Amino acid sequence: MIFDAIVVGLGAMGSAALYQLSAHTPRVLGFDQFSPPHTMGSTHGDTRITRQAIGEGAHFVPLALRSYAIWRDLEQRTGHQLLTSTGGLFVGQPNSTVAMHHKPGWLDTTIRAAEQFGIPHQVLDTESLRRQFPQFRYRPGDIGYFEEEAGFLRPERCVTAQLEQARQQGATVRTQERLLGFTATDGGIRVQTDQGVYHGRKLILTTGSWITESLRQTPYRELLTVNRQVLYWFGIEGDYTRYTPDALPVFILNERNVYGFPAVGGPEGGIKLATETYEYATSPHTVDRTVSESETRQMYEQYVAPNFVGIGPQCVKSVVCLYTMTPDGDFIIDQHPEHRDVLLASACSGHGFKHSAAVGQVLAELALEGRTGFTISPFQLSRFDRS
Repeated sequence: MIFDAIVVGLGAMGSAALYQLSAHTPRVLGFDQFSPPHTMGSTHGDTRITRQAIGEGAHFVPLALRSYAIWRDLEQRTGHQLLTSTGGLFVGQPNSTVAMHHKPGWLDTTIRAAEQFGIPHQVLDTESLRRQFPQFRYRPGDIGYFEEEAGFLRPERCVTAQLEQARQQGATVRTQERLLGFTATDGGIRVQTDQGVYHGRKLILTTGSWITESLRQTPYRELLTVNRQVLYWFGIEGDYTRYTPDALPVFILNERNVYGFPAVGGPEGGIKLATETYEYATSPHTVDRTVSESETRQMYEQYVAPNFVGIGPQCVKSVVCLYTMTPDGDFIIDQHPEHRDVLLASACSGHGFKHSAAVGQVLAELALEGRTGFTISPFQLSRFDRS
């Protein structure tokens, strides 16, 4: 059998691509070296922030808005809650050049994107922040951007829902199967795994941090960097109800390099907080997946205690995930530089999950029609000079 498309890697982008493809043709195959959803890559951790005005650049906003629509439609189809709108509070200093995901001026860009696309929001001064959200410690001059429809996604549920829908629509899903290589043929692509050989008209690589292996023989082999990130859940010592989704939005403290979520795991489940670090490069094969006591202590002393009220030093749990970063913090959505029938969608640069549903649609359109209605020029490899 010749598949219309083969998807390798069934995390955020891959499960979305397979779901979108299967809506148009049952002759699609998706496989993963693990059993998604799993904890070996970037698509785990119970919750992921979603927002509509994107401080990483206005070119992301159409993807974010379309993803919202897809998640809501999936909820109707499956009966599972995937997206919870809590509002989103993003705090920083006006005119700050502090970067997020390699994008300086992130907070100001967020506000401009909201204004450009008519996204409902408020801009709060320091006194309004203290009055409305006393769970945080503020600095003089802080402003807050509050977005009404921001919230969190359940990544494991989202992946599961899309794979289930893909199967129902006729897609073939294989797990615990590892890609060994691929070669061009007259009719498309021959794909070799550790369990067999498959033939497809198009191959879509959505392999997260493993995408570096597929670029090894290209001029872009040194383009991407994989960074280890740690997610923490700290115990709540204050009134638990002040930290639930009814009272606390998702939040990003931009100047402080810390973000988090309302408490969703009950009084004993803690509150999820994290920071971002790009100091050391790693790989999915060599990353240290344990979290030391010294790391946890440093997280609390440097990021939690100075910025939050009522959150104690007890760490309920912690997990490691991976960021695969481009130099400019944008994604890669493009044709493989050496294979016209291979598409790449990876290097999600730490903020990919919120856009993944729409990226799946983009990939399906590119694979089946050779074009997409979304503007993807900011995500193409040509923006990097590797001549």
